[in-house]
Amino acid sequence: MVAQRRVRLRPGPASGCVLAALLAAQAVAAPPASAAELTLAVDLSAARHPISPDIYGMNGGDPALLAELGTPVSRWGGNASSRYNFENHTYNTGSDWYFENIVAGPDDTLEAYVQRNRDRGIKQVVTLPMSGWVAKDSPSSPHACGFPATRFPAQDSFDQWDANCGNGRLNNAELTGAVPTDTSVPADASFAGKTVSHLVSQFGPAARGGVPIYELDNEPVLWSSTHRDVHPQPVTDDELGTKSTATAAAVKTADPRAAVLGPSGWGYCEWIASGLDGCAPGADAAAHGGLNLSQWFLKNMKDASTTAGKRLLDYFDQHYYPQISGDKTPEANALRLRSTRSLWDPAYVEESWIGPSGVNAPPLQFIRTMKQWVSQYNPGTRTAITEYNWGALDDINGALAEADVLGIFGREGLDLATIWGEPKPADPAAYAFRMYRNYDGAGSRFGEVSVSAASSDQGQLAIYGAQRRCDGAVTLMVVNKTGTDLTSPLSIAGAPGTGKAQRFTYGPADLSSIVRGPDLAVDHGHVTTTYPANSITLLVLPR
Repeated sequence: MVAQRRVRLRPGPASGCVLAALLAAQAVAAPPASAAELTLAVDLSAARHPISPDIYGMNGGDPALLAELGTPVSRWGGNASSRYNFENHTYNTGSDWYFENIVAGPDDTLEAYVQRNRDRGIKQVVTLPMSGWVAKDSPSSPHACGFPATRFPAQDSFDQWDANCGNGRLNNAELTGAVPTDTSVPADASFAGKTVSHLVSQFGPAARGGVPIYELDNEPVLWSSTHRDVHPQPVTDDELGTKSTATAAAVKTADPRAAVLGPSGWGYCEWIASGLDGCAPGADAAAHGGLNLSQWFLKNMKDASTTAGKRLLDYFDQHYYPQISGDKTPEANALRLRSTRSLWDPAYVEESWIGPSGVNAPPLQFIRTMKQWVSQYNPGTRTAITEYNWGALDDINGALAEADVLGIFGREGLDLATIWGEPKPADPAAYAFRMYRNYDGAGSRFGEVSVSAASSDQGQLAIYGAQRRCDGAVTLMVVNKTGTDLTSPLSIAGAPGTGKAQRFTYGPADLSSIVRGPDLAVDHGHVTTTYPANSITLLVLPR
C-alpha cells in the first residue's frame, strides 16, 4: 500500500450498448477445490446492483487507448499536483526529483488537461493544493529548488542537469532547515477556491460540463516526506481536518454542484492512527476519540457538513498498492494473484509488512472496510481508489490480476477507480481493460448490472457476472489464475432454456488480440467448457 512515487501531472468513448455492473455473490473463502470439483454458479435475479462505469478510470494513459476504451474518468494528481500554481503554470517535483520548480509546457497545464479530457468525453478529477504552499514564479533553468547547493553544499545527490539542486539528504539522513520561500508562496483554502473559480470561468460549472470532481490534495500524510522542504512536520488530525473542511467549503462556494474527494490516503498507517502518530496508536489518535485518521476524517467532514448545512465530502478516497511491485518471479506472480483477495476477503491474511510479520493487521477487506466506515461515520459518501497498481502490466500475470481487480471493483460496489502507471496499448493489462470495455473491437462492453456469480474456488477460477441494460445480454468474466487448463460446469439460474453463448478469450496463446472462439451451447442454463491456463474468458449470452 506504499504508493509508487512518480513525477507526473496526470492528465471518444467507445461505442457499445452497455456500461457494466457486476455483482458476484459475496464469495466466501473455502478450502481449495480440485480441478475436477470446480463449479461456477450464476443467479440473474440475485445480488443485483449497478456497477459504476467510473471504476474503469485511469490517471493518464495513451490517447488512442483512452479513446478505444471510452475511458470514463481521468485524474490530475500525484505529488506534483500538491504545489501546482494555476496562476503561473508552475509546480514542484518534491522528493520525486530534487524538489525542483518546473514550468509546465502548453500541453501540460491544468487548463490543457481539462480541455483535452472534455474533448474526449472523459470526466476529470482535479487535485487541489492544500499543504499551505504552491510554486512561485520560477525560471525554466536554473531551477528554483528546495535544497539548493548554495544553502546546502553537501548532499548525497545532485541533479545531473542542474547541479545546484540536491536531494535534501546527507549520509542518507534528511536535511532540515529548508526555506519554503526558495520555491513557494503561501496558499490557503482561498487559493483552492480561486483555482475552482478559474476553471468555472474557463469551462463552466460542474452542472454544465465543467470539472465535476475536486480532490483534497495528494496523500497529505506524506507531505513531511514528499514535500518536506515546505512541510517538514507530520500532519496532525487537526491540521488535516481544518484544511480539508476549509478547502471543501471553498470548492462548494465556487461551484456548488462539484463533488469533493478525499483524503487521498497513502497507505495502511492511516488505518491505525494519525499522520503524527505514525504506524501505531498514539496521543493524536487518542485525543480524537481513539479513531484512526480515516475514521476521524470521515466523522470530521460529516460534522462540518452538518454545521455548514451542505455535504462537504462526496467521495472517501484511498490509494492501494500491494507490496509486490513489478516482480515477475513465480513467487511474485502467485502472490499477485492471491493478493487481490485483500480487497474483499475476510479470511485473507496480508502477506507483507501489514500482516503478522509487521504490524499484524487484521484482514484488510479493503473495499468492504471503506464502506463500513462510511456507513458508520459519514453515510452516503461514495468510495474511490484513485491510485492502484498490481504491477507486471506488461505480462499476462499482471493482466490476470487487473481483470480480477476490475471484477472485484464492480462486484463490491466501488464507485470510482483510476489506475496509476497506466498500461500501454500493447500491454497485456490493456487487454484486461478491453475485455470489459471493448472485447469485440466494436465497443461492446461488460454488463452494467451486477448479478450473483460464485466459484467453488475463486483462487483458481474467478467469475464475475453482469447483465447489460440495453439488450439484456448476460456477460460473465472468468479468470483462470492457474497454469493448467480448467474444465468446469457453469449453471445460470434465470437463463433461457436453450441458446448460444459467445466466447471471447485472452491468454498466452495470443497476447496481441482477444480471440473470438466457437459459440457454446447453453442447455437449460447449463454450459460446460474449458478455460485455458492463465487466461481471461468472457461469455456473452444474448437475451
